[in-house]
Amino acid sequence: MLCQSLPKVTYFDCELPRQAKPMEEDPEGFLEKNRGRRLVLDEIHQLNDPSRLLKIAADHFPDIRIIATGSSTLAASKKFRDTLTGRKTTIRFTPMCSLDLEDFGGKDLPFRFLRGGLPPFFLSSDLPEKRYHEWVEDYWARDVQELYNVDKRSTFRKFLELLMVQSGGIYEATRFSRACEVARNTIAGYLNILEETFVVRVVRPFSAHKPTEIVSAPKVYGFDTGFVCFFKGWRELRAEDMGLMWEHYVLNEMTARLQTGTVRYWRDKQGHELDFVLVPRGGKPVVVECKWRSGDFSEESFRAFFRIHEPQACYVVCSDVGPSYRKKIGNNEIRFVGLSELIGLLESLPL
Repeated sequence: MLCQSLPKVTYFDCELPRQAKPMEEDPEGFLEKNRGRRLVLDEIHQLNDPSRLLKIAADHFPDIRIIATGSSTLAASKKFRDTLTGRKTTIRFTPMCSLDLEDFGGKDLPFRFLRGGLPPFFLSSDLPEKRYHEWVEDYWARDVQELYNVDKRSTFRKFLELLMVQSGGIYEATRFSRACEVARNTIAGYLNILEETFVVRVVRPFSAHKPTEIVSAPKVYGFDTGFVCFFKGWRELRAEDMGLMWEHYVLNEMTARLQTGTVRYWRDKQGHELDFVLVPRGGKPVVVECKWRSGDFSEESFRAFFRIHEPQACYVVCSDVGPSYRKKIGNNEIRFVGLSELIGLLESLPL
């Protein structure tokens, strides 16, 4: 629907054999007939070799502009990525961000957290628990079985459920391996599938490789707060749940608005932790700490971080901050901001 709403585009649905046939049998002829146009190739993963058509267009028809939409299996195809290196720009569509929330009627954030950010779930008249289950079943059939050699549906489903339940926590492969009763390399393969198909976001640690820092164990976030709540069995959110949901929402916002994969987190072996660290190219780290309420802020983790690192900037993003304000910790300054201001500040970074 977004693509069809763009001005002066010619729309093709690759699921329709009549429209897909010319692209597959004579891609050069198809492109020749559409010189100078803006094309939308919807569901392009349905073509036998989508990268062939796009590569020809990029190399030999520079006057054609193409938006190609596809499922997560398209992004997971290594052949597709490799053959289009330097020829494509990828836009990652996340669940609803704050701008989408305004377009959908400005519901309150706890409602968005509980329902999640997929429009059909968000707009449902009641909590659509059955539809979450159906979505997971469709994901298994459409994305996992179609592209990967995974034969243990129950084990894969259990691993996905466990990841969602502990979403935002540090990933320990051995614990998941024991719980799912499979080898560590099998669990590693499952995690890779979930990351490649965008069902989880793996956030790896930032460090200077000091003995006191966590240097390898990642944190894993479910892609959508609604699914996290569903697998946790939450039908309503308590005050103590809001911080975790806010952390997920801020990560979703940065992914949607900045389109960056360079988000890290920081933790030391004494348990001090900062939610997110962005590393600009050639620059010093930028710290983003998430607090649902500004009154929950504690200085300890920042002080521990400052003993090792010299940041470019430090932000505490809170749901209850209007005009920003600053706080000094030693020689370093921390800026308390709302989410929209945070994104504006981060958009200038060369991520």
